Amino acid sequence: MPAVTVDNPLTLPRLPEPAAARPQRRVLTVETAPSGFEGEGFPVRRALAAIKPSYLDPFVMMDQMGEVDYAAGEPKGTPWHPHRGFETVTYMIDGVIEHLDSNGGGGTITNGDTQWMTAGAGILHKEAPPEWLVQQGGLFHGVQLWVNLPGAKKMTEPRYQDICGSSVVLLSSHDGGAVVRLIAGGLAGHTGPGSTQTPITLLHATVSPGARLTLPWRKDFNALAYALSGRGSAGTERRPFGSGQLAVFDGFGNQPGLTTQGESITLTASAKDTLDVIVLGGEPIGEPVAHYGPFVMNTREELVQAFEDFQAGRLGTVPAGHV
Repeated sequence: MPAVTVDNPLTLPRLPEPAAARPQRRVLTVETAPSGFEGEGFPVRRALAAIKPSYLDPFVMMDQMGEVDYAAGEPKGTPWHPHRGFETVTYMIDGVIEHLDSNGGGGTITNGDTQWMTAGAGILHKEAPPEWLVQQGGLFHGVQLWVNLPGAKKMTEPRYQDICGSSVVLLSSHDGGAVVRLIAGGLAGHTGPGSTQTPITLLHATVSPGARLTLPWRKDFNALAYALSGRGSAGTERRPFGSGQLAVFDGFGNQPGLTTQGESITLTASAKDTLDVIVLGGEPIGEPVAHYGPFVMNTREELVQAFEDFQAGRLGTVPAGHV
C-alpha cells in the first residue's frame, strides 16, 4: 500500500475530465527493466536501462529499490560516495532510510517522503537504513531518479530539499478512480513542492482496478511511465504494460522519430489489478552527456576533472565521527 493516500479520492481536487479533442500521445515502446544490485547489495530494477538515451533526456537513471521485506540483520544501504553534475531524487514509498552529506546536511525519509539532492559542483553522501531497522528488519521500497543539469548549472552549489509525504499535492482523477501524488512540477494548474533546476514533472499515481487515468501533459516535455506494481495498459491504444516495465510516449519537442505533439497521456489498470506507476517528463536539455559512475558531465575531459577533484578531496570530506 503506498504510504500517502486517502480513504475517499473524491474529496481531493480533481483533474479535468479528458477532452476528446485533446491530442493523445501514442506509445513508442514498452521495455522491461533489467534487475541488478546497488550499494552494499540491495536489489534494484533499472527502469531506464533499456531505453534509447534520446527518449530519456533530461533523465539519466531511475532505479526501483526493492520492494523487499528484510529479515533482521539484512537491510543494506550505500557507503560514502561522490556525485557531480546532476540531481538525485530519492522517493521512499515504504520503509526508512537516512542520508548524510559532506556539507553537514542529512536527515531521515520514510513512507512517502522525498529527499532531493542537487549535487551540482560536487558532494559526498551516503544512504543507509537506521541501526534499529538493521536490527529488526522490515519493508524497503523506493525509487531513486537522476535528473541531469544543463552545462551552465553543473557547477552550482550543492543543496538539499527534504519533502515530507504530507506536503505532496494529492489529486484525484475526474471520476475518483485514481489518486495522483504530485511531487514536483506542474499538472493541470497544480504545482508539486519539489523545486527543480531542470524543468520536469514527477508524480506517483495509483489507478484502481478497471479505472483509467488521463493526464494533461506539456507538449515540450517527454513522457515516461514506470509500473511499480500491477498490470494494465499504456496509451489509448491499450499497449500491455505492467510491473517492472517502462512505457515511452511519443510527441515531444522536435526529437527524431517522434510524430505528434500530444497533450495528454493515458494509463489504464486491468480489471483485477491496482496499477501503481511513476510518471515523469521534462524539457530535453539537448546537450552532450558524458556519464561514468557517480558523475554526469558534458565531456570526457570534465569527467576526468571530476575524478581528479574527488581524489584530491575537492568534493568534500567525510564528517568526523562518520569516517
